[in-house]
Amino acid sequence: MTKRKILFLGESYRPDATTWMNGLKEFGHFEIINWELKTPNNSVYNRIIRILEFKLAYFKIKKIIRQQQPDMVIAERSTSYGFLAAISGIKPIAIAQQGRTDLWPENSILLPFKKIIQKYAFKKATLIHAWGPVMTVSMLKANVNMNQVLVLPKGIDLDKFKNQNTANPEKICAIVSRSLLPEYRHDIILQAFALLHQKGIDFSLTIVGNGTRLQFLKDLTKALQIEKKVIFTGKIPNTELPKLLQQSNIYISMPITEGVSASLFEAMACNCYPIVTDIPGNQSWISHRENGSLIPVDDVEMLAKELIWSFENSTQRNKAVSDNRKFIEENADYKINMKIISDKYHELIESAQNQ
Repeated sequence: MTKRKILFLGESYRPDATTWMNGLKEFGHFEIINWELKTPNNSVYNRIIRILEFKLAYFKIKKIIRQQQPDMVIAERSTSYGFLAAISGIKPIAIAQQGRTDLWPENSILLPFKKIIQKYAFKKATLIHAWGPVMTVSMLKANVNMNQVLVLPKGIDLDKFKNQNTANPEKICAIVSRSLLPEYRHDIILQAFALLHQKGIDFSLTIVGNGTRLQFLKDLTKALQIEKKVIFTGKIPNTELPKLLQQSNIYISMPITEGVSASLFEAMACNCYPIVTDIPGNQSWISHRENGSLIPVDDVEMLAKELIWSFENSTQRNKAVSDNRKFIEENADYKINMKIISDKYHELIESAQNQ
């Protein structure tokens, strides 16, 4: 197979992006060149600098193209890097929508502008990635040609996230593996466990990762008097996550919005029973009390009740986690899905070069 070069436009440090790029290297034998905005999007001042950087990005990308001569360009988010891919002059172009919609936040004053550049990006794209069915809803609203859309998750590495669970069956051993940011509602999770503590129900809760809410959440555990039962791991290598999941019997994720969650797939692979918010991104994979539990956003009491129900109904929980593992093996195996994506890219490159 001829070695091809791909220019990746996106935030290379993100786990999703790393999975995408590594899969293309491993299963498509691609050489990946990446470019990303350098200014973090974490303050008003930095956002202004980032916008200026975005305006100059075209010239930097064109320079890379002249020097590296990539065969294809791929990009995250139709409203930012995807637009840069669309004006790069390279064909073919693959653009991945990152969430339920890239038109976010929905109350942004930039929304009309984002709609314009998204429409242009989608029109110029050769292939559009929807990592799950929930993403196709907004694409249909944007009048995307659905023949150009590949609905397929990147998947997870089942050699790492193995079907081995060693959780203590005598108590709730829960884990949360989402970034410590406001939209993931860790405070709601802690309040639910405080209700369990008040009822005298034993548990351990492991909160993985880092983020802006770390100190707030640590202070909250003390205020709720559950600090002895909650472990904050801080940032950990991704190689340590499978073991922590395998030591847990319940996975919790309470975001207010969701696209396709690799964290959910990882938990399902490791036999954790998923309790997640009742929103479209989770409804694609979870049916209430069949293979997990769906909780209305910010509903502390229902979350506490479902934690108790799922623990007490071990027969149903065990069937659910067994079914979930089988589902992941059949639908979200990284080796299978990334081979499909890699082969598709080679096909698009060959087609473009023969035109």
